Amino acid sequence: MTTETVDIRRAADRAKTNISWLDSKHSFSFGSHYDPGNTHHGLLLVNNDDVVRPGAGFETHPHRDMEIVTWVLRGSLVHQDSTGHSGVIYPGLAQRMSAGRGILHSEKNDSWTLTGEQSHSEPVHFVQMWVVPDEAGIDPGYQQLEIDDELLRGGLVTIASGMPEHEGQSAIAIRNRYAALHGARMESGDSIELPSAPYLHLFVPRGQVTLEGAGVLHEGDAVRFTASGGQRVTATEPAEILIWEMHADIAAA
Repeated sequence: MTTETVDIRRAADRAKTNISWLDSKHSFSFGSHYDPGNTHHGLLLVNNDDVVRPGAGFETHPHRDMEIVTWVLRGSLVHQDSTGHSGVIYPGLAQRMSAGRGILHSEKNDSWTLTGEQSHSEPVHFVQMWVVPDEAGIDPGYQQLEIDDELLRGGLVTIASGMPEHEGQSAIAIRNRYAALHGARMESGDSIELPSAPYLHLFVPRGQVTLEGAGVLHEGDAVRFTASGGQRVTATEPAEILIWEMHADIAAA
């Protein structure tokens, strides 16, 4: 694709799932919210912005042939899966689950102390993102690694990548050589430059920024770029941003 486009998607226009324990906002078609004109951008199929109340969460359910990256903004999320991995995901801890030929897992805002008291007393706010893998039927896998807060506040950091040029730099590896996830925590006045790629997806899960040439992006807003990059993103208040850099679309993955 050679035509440069900048497509702003506002938070209020996302599909929503609101039930007693979950407030979920979907950037793309998800579950019963199906729109044939909004199924993906580049290699990114899911960008869910979820808030789960204490003591609740997603019970054990299956996934297949998907690279799933979870990034927590507030609170903590308990992960368990059928390969024996378990852990607590919290802000700054990057987590990737490769569903491969099939995996079962649960995600809950639900942890208990040794005295039987619930230790998670606040909602957990997290973004979950799915990209397709390079090949189907790989072995399921799991990886997590903490990214230092000072590093995240120093500019754009590679959170996850399958791109050869990021080997040894990214916190976690994903099984797609054409995709990378970058992030930054920004104070008011901080500025970063977007990478150049055939497909970019910029999401603002927290705070407010301005995008060069496009104006203000509020919390929950996203931008889909094609054949673009180099624009500056500047925080107008404390903010966090997530950027997918993609050098292929699903058809070419």
